[in-house]
Amino acid sequence: MAKELKDLTKRSEDYSKWYNELVVKADLAEQSPVRGCMVIKPYGYAIWEKMQQTLDSMFKATGVQNAYFPLLIPKSYLCREAEHVEGFAKECAIVTHYRLKNDPEGNGVIVDPEAKLEEEFIIRPTSETIIWGTYKNWIHSYRDLPLLINQWANVMRWEMRTRMFLRTAEFLWQEGHCAHETAEESEARTVEMINIYADFAEKYMAMPVIKGVKSENERFAGAVNTYTIEAMMQDGKALQAGTSHNLGQNFAKAFDVTFINKENKPEYVWANSWGVSTRLMGALIMTHSDDNGLVLPPKLAPIQVVIVPIYKTDEDKKNITETVKPIMEELKKKGITVKYDDDDKRRPGFKFAEYELKGVPLRLAMGVRDLENGTVEIMRRDTLEKETVALEGIAERIEKELDDIQDALFQRALGVRESNTFKIDSYEEFKEKIDKGGFFLAHWDGTTETEEKIKEETKATIRCIPLDGKEEEGVCMVTGKPSKRRVIIARAY
Repeated sequence: MAKELKDLTKRSEDYSKWYNELVVKADLAEQSPVRGCMVIKPYGYAIWEKMQQTLDSMFKATGVQNAYFPLLIPKSYLCREAEHVEGFAKECAIVTHYRLKNDPEGNGVIVDPEAKLEEEFIIRPTSETIIWGTYKNWIHSYRDLPLLINQWANVMRWEMRTRMFLRTAEFLWQEGHCAHETAEESEARTVEMINIYADFAEKYMAMPVIKGVKSENERFAGAVNTYTIEAMMQDGKALQAGTSHNLGQNFAKAFDVTFINKENKPEYVWANSWGVSTRLMGALIMTHSDDNGLVLPPKLAPIQVVIVPIYKTDEDKKNITETVKPIMEELKKKGITVKYDDDDKRRPGFKFAEYELKGVPLRLAMGVRDLENGTVEIMRRDTLEKETVALEGIAERIEKELDDIQDALFQRALGVRESNTFKIDSYEEFKEKIDKGGFFLAHWDGTTETEEKIKEETKATIRCIPLDGKEEEGVCMVTGKPSKRRVIIARAY
């Protein structure tokens, strides 16, 4: 067993420490010299690229196009939508000067006080304002609608407490911004995008999610309505994995974006925005990984299959390589990413430990005896079970194993969520149980005052009002006031 694995903290001992160590040891990311910002390493970025490519194709299948907008936003733009600026004011990084100069006192480089900007720029915390300022020039008639635009970009939100992938000052994301002719079309797009996120989470990340609507208190700043997908991590905490916002006509009015409708009358457009970020990387890690390291669903693994030859002589190595080559070609034709690790500088035991730590879904090992017997050893990363199987039909067997792993990871994560979801009616009981984590289905009276009380006293929040939740007469667990449906309450990342 490699030293990296021996040193990995157990989840049961300190879940937070386990997560932080795993991100570094699995070669996903590391802290940067810039406070609160991370360096995403090639292996971690390869996973993000798979996420990005998959989502991008899902977006484009619905007519969305990609564009790019400026990183710097004039401060006056943020002032146009009061609720929006209030929501982000405490997280903004501000550019005030445009030049440096050498310090006359010899203390290095300083900001040139004479290079102060007339108007400060905000490094984008989100792009609604700059995009709607642009859309005013793009939209004139109903014939220009719908406008379906997405951008892949970085954003900056000045977080005080950071954790790699989950909450960093700078992070990568996509943000979609759509303009529509009617309120109904905009609402339909808002719902369509949260459904796309849910499909991606469940079919590619193997992460079960609950689709729901945010409470008024938890909505995106400036939105009329916010849809969310909420996932449960192994420690019972919730993670908001994606959001889609119906913005109504708020931003159109703030930036005077109108169009001439079919009746030849001016009208404000209807808007929505939607996004996911590198936070999905954190979700992926915490949904599936174990005390032995990263566990990746095959559909997002940079390396789906690794083959490790075990040999003593050059002749043995040559014979194994020749046997493996056609298998690799067959796998590649099936669209399976495979690596053949015949690096002589590292021993097989080290390689096994490394690929286990990095979460490669399927490991094949072939030695001289396997060569003689026409067999190969297969190990599944999700179960760590080994099996010696015949080489004949091995490509089909590998394909089936990868499909099985993808499904098994989803079912395992779903089991964790179901066994940690509780119906609860007593606030006292809720306060007793919340420390152990989980999703709590409870009645709520719908008021911000009650929501704030729950948050202040338990550090739990209303994650969402589930879209598939049925009406159920009851009373709020806190106030005893009437309630018509249960909401999901949990502590969250």
